[in-house]
Amino acid sequence: MLSADDPLPFRPERVLIAGVTGSGKTSLAGRIARLWSLEHIEIDSLFHGPNWTPRPEFLDDVRAFAATDRWVTEWQYTSKGTDEIMTPHAQLALWLDYPYPVVRSRLIRRTLGRSILRTEMYNGNVEKPLWKLLATRDPGENILAWQTKTLGFWTAKMPDVRERFPHLTIVRLRHPRETERWLQSQADGASTAPPKRRSRDT
Repeated sequence: MLSADDPLPFRPERVLIAGVTGSGKTSLAGRIARLWSLEHIEIDSLFHGPNWTPRPEFLDDVRAFAATDRWVTEWQYTSKGTDEIMTPHAQLALWLDYPYPVVRSRLIRRTLGRSILRTEMYNGNVEKPLWKLLATRDPGENILAWQTKTLGFWTAKMPDVRERFPHLTIVRLRHPRETERWLQSQADGASTAPPKRRSRDT
């Protein structure tokens, strides 16, 4: 597992962004897409249909983009089967392992902003009104409760990931400052090796 200061051994073409809800996966995926000219597939937009209902085509859509050559996406919905689809194709995983105060404050700001402004997200969906968010602590209904429930998910999962997917290069970023430093090093050309080529069996 690499740190923010370790150079990449190659230039990735298929990238997963891991991290708890609110860590900034989607924002980073967009920046990576621009940096390396990759297609950013926002996986939430594939999963959520109208009225927040799961789309039946979700896994088929994941299979379709995972089989292409150049993409970056958020590493989510592992319980729905995405691990077996995306991870064998991915070359790099960026793990946003930020402190709790950082991810909590980010999620609160994001949720308040979306709720107050009624920001449209995927397929016409908008964040729930504040009173609905505050009315329940059910992780299935309250995104802040969901974040609390899943804080340790990636720490527990990564040993299994490293064992099951040894081809995957993982970079662990422990604070937004590390992420910014890492991004700057990539922009400065710290990783100059050519991309790994897709083998015939992936």
